[in-house]
Amino acid sequence: MYKTDFLVIGGGIIGISIARELKKRYCDSTVTLIDKESKCATHASGRNSGVLHAGFYYTADSLKAAFTRDGNRELTAYCEKKKIPINRCGKLVVAKNEQELLGLDELLKRAKLNNVSLEDISAEEARLIEPRVITHQRALFSPTTSSVNPLQVVQRLESDARDEGINFHYNVCYLSQKGNDILSNNDDYQAGYVVNAAGLYADKVARDFGFSQQYRILPFKGLYLYSDEPVGKFKTNIYPVPDMQNPFLGVHFTLGSDKQVKIGPTAIPAFWREHYSGLTNFQLSEFVEIIGRELGLLAFSKFGFRKLALDEMRKYSRQYMVTLASELATNIKIENFKKWGRPGIRAQLVDIHHRKLEMDFVIEGDNKSMHILNAVSPAFTCSFPFARYVCDQIQYKLDGRQD
Repeated sequence: MYKTDFLVIGGGIIGISIARELKKRYCDSTVTLIDKESKCATHASGRNSGVLHAGFYYTADSLKAAFTRDGNRELTAYCEKKKIPINRCGKLVVAKNEQELLGLDELLKRAKLNNVSLEDISAEEARLIEPRVITHQRALFSPTTSSVNPLQVVQRLESDARDEGINFHYNVCYLSQKGNDILSNNDDYQAGYVVNAAGLYADKVARDFGFSQQYRILPFKGLYLYSDEPVGKFKTNIYPVPDMQNPFLGVHFTLGSDKQVKIGPTAIPAFWREHYSGLTNFQLSEFVEIIGRELGLLAFSKFGFRKLALDEMRKYSRQYMVTLASELATNIKIENFKKWGRPGIRAQLVDIHHRKLEMDFVIEGDNKSMHILNAVSPAFTCSFPFARYVCDQIQYKLDGRQD
């Protein structure tokens, strides 16, 4: 039995950031992080776009709004301090038609309420920033959007966490809990407090502790197509006006920290939690559970799941992806987009009582455990302030704990 004051389940950027914040606040306590994989950031944290978002997509009353604004600033400063390459190229948001100009206006309104820098520019000014951009009359430019290599960031955070005295145990898969004991495939753990940052399995872990009663994870597969055009053919990220009713941003151009361009991502409904490709990590019980949930959403949902699913399934086609991208920029040719990148899976939370996607971060907990149920994009950008928020909740629960 391995004893620890705090046990964090999940070695992504959220789990590591929370572990570091706990160690900072409870410096004399032992903090241990476990992960079922052999290294950190094997899943979402190491497979995301690497974009540091600015914070203008989200309504002012959301956790995402403030955390994205502050997280962008803090993670940018961290990368610069640690000499991690960062591409501070900004982002253009473009309109395809007259109707989408209303979407630009809404984003401008949100940016102002969130105290985020966002510039309303003409189509001519947009082409000065990115000569290949296509937009109707106007565009928005976000000067604080940038991109990094997410794996480099998380690996450096892990290194810092080790230096701060946090224990990392890999190849340790959570199995169940019994009182204060956490049972795994390896050592068992006696934990004073448990933090569940298990990503795709966060809802399952949470139910063992009596939480996530109205929530379930619905996995969505994200794919990117990489361009083989020479570096320098694009100057900035280019995004469409998003559907404000869903948490997905649509197919766009992302300029990485290495200035390589990719288009995507998809948001294709996956059939099991780690459904990256083929039958990899296939779990029959997960397949039955998730297929059943998706069939239910096809029949009854409040966010147009049927249309979303059908549209997204079409994005398995390179031709369709390139066609969508060609609405945002000129001279986009399918022969320049041959390579699919590593798939990622978005652990999207669904409210099964109201049959809707959760748009904001969701956590639940008590004086024994805290569960990070919805930490999807822009959680990477938000990781530092989000970790402080989670630890504020933990501290509040512990201060009021009755033995």
